[in-house]
Amino acid sequence: MYASWKVPAGDVSWLVFTRLVAEARVGLNLVWRQRYPEMAETEASTFKAKLLRPAKPGKDGSWAFLVLPKAASDKLPRRGRTSVEGTINGHPFQATLEPDGQLGHWLKVSEELQEAAAASLGDMVAVQVSPADPEPEPQVPDDLQEVLATSPAARAAWEDTTTIARLDWIHWIESAKQAKTRKRRVDNACEMLASGKKRVCCFDPSGYYSKGLSAPKAQD
Repeated sequence: MYASWKVPAGDVSWLVFTRLVAEARVGLNLVWRQRYPEMAETEASTFKAKLLRPAKPGKDGSWAFLVLPKAASDKLPRRGRTSVEGTINGHPFQATLEPDGQLGHWLKVSEELQEAAAASLGDMVAVQVSPADPEPEPQVPDDLQEVLATSPAARAAWEDTTTIARLDWIHWIESAKQAKTRKRRVDNACEMLASGKKRVCCFDPSGYYSKGLSAPKAQD
């Protein structure tokens, strides 16, 4: 039931001893979390936010968005795209937050989620979010899938890297503002992966330093 350990016979350095103690604590903590999951510490944040209409919603004009308070964003593990689970007005949802370019995040709220949460534009909604654990695999865009299929080396590097790295590759591609820029990034991604680079180079996923990302501008 409890982690057990013994100090090795003979002279034991303080470093070894403290490491044994740390390992024992980790074991006890794991047992405690497994037995009492409802008491385990969480990173959930609860807050209220205004449901905003984007000034330029694009072809699908039915979505809304909200910006997380700084205190809620600060609890999240990443300044870039981050997957969360939570509730809006008590209705559960899972989503990937987008960076707002200010080291914070914003959430796109679909028409379906608005209806399920009984929320309307301009409402102050009650929100609870916590980081998804583990980070789910991102959906790979069709154009990236097509080029990866043409290069076994790139495909192998893609599959061998981490979920977070794949999330950043896709974010870099999807953050392109023009079709030709996106195509160039897809092609470059394939070349870099094929050369053995498992992480996208020189991309700021927060948008804070590059000034390339931001939350949507709200309609007046």
